[in-house]
Amino acid sequence: MSSKVFKLIAEEAHRQKYGLEMIPSENYVSKDVLRALGSILTNKYSEGFPGRRYYGGNEVIDKIENYAVDLAKELFGVPAAFVQSYSGSPANQAITMAVCEPGEIVMGLALSSGGHLTHGAKLNFSSIFFKAVNYTVGEDWKINFGELEALAKKHKPKMIWVGTTAYPFKLDYKKFRKIADEVNATLVADISHITGLIIGGVHESPVPYVDIIMTTTHKTLRGPRGAMILVTDRGLKRDPEIKGKIERAIIPGIQGGPHNHQTAAIAVSLEEALKPSFKKYAAQVAKNAAVLARELGTVSETHLILLTLTEYGYGMGYQAQYALEEAGITVNKNTIPGEPASPFYPSGIRLGTPALTTRGMKEKDMVKVASWIKMVLEEIRSLDLPEEQEKRKDFLKEVRVKLHQNKNLKKIRKEVEKFAGKFPMPGVDDI
Repeated sequence: MSSKVFKLIAEEAHRQKYGLEMIPSENYVSKDVLRALGSILTNKYSEGFPGRRYYGGNEVIDKIENYAVDLAKELFGVPAAFVQSYSGSPANQAITMAVCEPGEIVMGLALSSGGHLTHGAKLNFSSIFFKAVNYTVGEDWKINFGELEALAKKHKPKMIWVGTTAYPFKLDYKKFRKIADEVNATLVADISHITGLIIGGVHESPVPYVDIIMTTTHKTLRGPRGAMILVTDRGLKRDPEIKGKIERAIIPGIQGGPHNHQTAAIAVSLEEALKPSFKKYAAQVAKNAAVLARELGTVSETHLILLTLTEYGYGMGYQAQYALEEAGITVNKNTIPGEPASPFYPSGIRLGTPALTTRGMKEKDMVKVASWIKMVLEEIRSLDLPEEQEKRKDFLKEVRVKLHQNKNLKKIRKEVEKFAGKFPMPGVDDI
């Protein structure tokens, strides 16, 4: 047994239990999901699909994968589902390969406006092997549908992505559908961030409006790290061959054998998502986010808050992330629309409520958490990022030292640890 590895796992378990995990794409999985992930299913090779494997001995694996597929179809109300993708980015790559030929045009929300790398960002496969056109948000930080429609009519994309990673507002799938129909584009929804909210009825489902859906399984769904691809009735009608195209894109297109322990854990999380308690969870996630946003002086219609820090100084995202980490609060630095500083040293932070809600926190707890966040942010005033790029590296080193020694942050951390320790953490408290 590796004493070193397991000591480090215990160290990470302590960090998670006695801190506040507020990165909106992170969550806690249940004891049963962990049991499936750590099972002997990891021993088996299973290239291919149920009933059509390249290896023998897959009778039980076929049953597990078929069960996961059936659960996904039931949960989302779709005729076809694929559960083998290793993660979200490979799943998006498979979808793009299934729909588009190399060099064809894809459209997605710009990374700087809260979009995802795989929706057409520079240096990603989606813009290296395909021609990417990005739409953006307006001054109100909401998707500019006028721009989107004009770009679509001009470029005639083969596929349009509707999906976000740093966007605190609900999405209007009906408007996307109208534009896609105008240019005969395949409409694909990446719902990775908001899957749990959709299942819980907090956010409208894209199923009636889009052709294909991709979701990761490890965010608001509270499953293992993985992904699913779903095809709607509309999508099958648009292209009756789309199921075969997606299969071929998954294997042999971009990957080999599926991770069977991951497939089983996805099935467990889908079982959990079908329970009435999950709807209550999703509703609480949204309630908590709304209160947290209000307390921080902004708004959220989902699970996520994008907070601008321009009132604290120039390029303050890194400083805020590190200061909050010193206080036991985990968020991520993030660009804001119209970023005034740099994508590498941005002016905002991204935070959310899925993980805290899983631990049982409610609205009154969000008020307390917000008060700590505001106290921490006061400690970074005057720590403006130098505008001269050559000075930034040394400056940030000095900032880390300064914040690590900050007595106020140490005091807040003790309060956070005492507070967080009162809430049970799946995977630690119930094992």
